[in-house]
Amino acid sequence: MPKREPPNLFTPAPLPTAKLGDVEQLACLRLIRSENVGPVTFRQLINTFGGAAKALEALPELSRRGGGRRAIRICPKGDAEDELARASKIGAEPVFTIEPGYPGALAALDTPPPLLYIKGRQDLLNRPALAIVGSRESSAAGAKLARLFAHAIGEAGYVIVSGLARGIDGAAHEASLKSGTVAVLAGGIDNVYPPEHEKLQACIATEGCLVSEQPPGFNPRAQDFPRRNRIVSGMSLGVLIVEAAARSGTLTTANFANDQGRWAFVIPGHPLDPRAEGTNKLIKKGATFVTEPADILDALRPLSGLSEMAAPITAPAELFVTDGPAMPYVGDGERTKILAALGPAPIDLDAIIRATGLSIRAVQIGLMELELAGRLSRPGPGLIALQME
Repeated sequence: MPKREPPNLFTPAPLPTAKLGDVEQLACLRLIRSENVGPVTFRQLINTFGGAAKALEALPELSRRGGGRRAIRICPKGDAEDELARASKIGAEPVFTIEPGYPGALAALDTPPPLLYIKGRQDLLNRPALAIVGSRESSAAGAKLARLFAHAIGEAGYVIVSGLARGIDGAAHEASLKSGTVAVLAGGIDNVYPPEHEKLQACIATEGCLVSEQPPGFNPRAQDFPRRNRIVSGMSLGVLIVEAAARSGTLTTANFANDQGRWAFVIPGHPLDPRAEGTNKLIKKGATFVTEPADILDALRPLSGLSEMAAPITAPAELFVTDGPAMPYVGDGERTKILAALGPAPIDLDAIIRATGLSIRAVQIGLMELELAGRLSRPGPGLIALQME
């Protein structure tokens, strides 16, 4: 985990100025819930067709051209309507990447979640933020440090983001309720986990903000907690790890922070304490060790002016945008070249372009067709591999 200069998390882009209408909002949700539509493909479809409704119409033909062996499953209108009704019933609001209010730092990632459900103070989502995470089985000293750092950094104007887990997460949320805290949930917003945080979760829903990419009623599985962690780090300018064992889930948040270009701050621990083994190893790998809140505030100060940037509504430079909603097209020969360049070993987009000699637009269209046909996987940020049968 090499040390780095403070990253620029935001690329200037036209800002969203209005919420989606009911029809387009429903179409966006149907698109997200349709088969083989991941974050990358969602964004490409929106930019290619100028909206979700046109993209939905194009899905069957795109999947067929990509070699799909059966008709792609498109989310029924009734299912999407039911999901939005359940969200409304519990007071959760859907916010898409193409709407104002979506967290700007998260939108700057290559693959931001296309949809977040929000409950509480949405103004907190575009203020500068620090994530504080750590062991669920924290020591008394670790919990005290989490509260001390959360309170001081919150008082300095930063929102504190965490995952509402036991131990360090809970301590950080409690200490930053008044200054501003965001809890990212692995399950639906109406899912209370852990049970002992029922009161804390209810307080955050009114005084802070609850965030989840999962639909209401969703019960989290083991794999959903690491997925939540990428949002915790992605919403933040940096991540503070207070305590983490050698094989701790907290370390996944540190890894996400590194991949996303965020600061990774670590409070060192006693070498004989197993709860400090993971944190001390992070320092050896290049994470920034800190001993007081001022260390973090000094590092984040150059970035705090970016907090007012909102989520971009146009694709980043590496994505293509057509002149209109016409069906994009690549020939069979171009598609064959793209398939020949792919294999089970992950490669990036530039490698495919170099191997095929095709334009970025042709490669993007071909990859979109193949993914909708279920023939691609995306094993890591910016990586593409052929889905082996």
